Amino acid sequence: KIDNNLLEEAFNKYDYLLGEKLITQDEEYNMFFKFYDGILRYIKYPNYKKSIGEEIAYDRTYNNTKYTLCSNIVKELEYLKSKYTLLMLSDNWPCVIPYMKDNKIYDYFDKLYISSIYGVEKKDKVFFDYPIKDYNIKPGEALFIDDCESNLDIAKEKGFDCMLMVRDKKDVKSKYKVINNLMNL
Repeated sequence: KIDNNLLEEAFNKYDYLLGEKLITQDEEYNMFFKFYDGILRYIKYPNYKKSIGEEIAYDRTYNNTKYTLCSNIVKELEYLKSKYTLLMLSDNWPCVIPYMKDNKIYDYFDKLYISSIYGVEKKDKVFFDYPIKDYNIKPGEALFIDDCESNLDIAKEKGFDCMLMVRDKKDVKSKYKVINNLMNL
């Protein structure tokens, strides 16, 4: 059994790696290897070998089954693409790009902003400045949809209209308009 306090200490010690600027999947793999290798060594994981950290990092980086598309997403994106410029602002790593290409949704987006590539996350308000500058977005000209109210608060502060995406629950209360399907725009 692993001591939760020790595990939390290990995570805190290596958490900084998760915020590294990463452009390629190879960089992502190396970051995850350093992260998991460091944690497993720190907690003195029984019979730990370097190959365990390598396997975890490989699976985390190259295994596309960790993601699941919403059932109607292709139809929804097809509909939206016919009417709007679509940008994706995602707190993610480079591995999401091949996944999106493999699942035929990459080309629906005019541009993807992947947090690790920029070295910031949505919570870092500056992340929103990239699409604003690239597309000369003025307050009230763009809609930002997210499943996290704190991200919507930042987007609203940056001048976006906002909606909360809640796919699986119907009775959610929010200060933002709640949608469960992109066709509801």
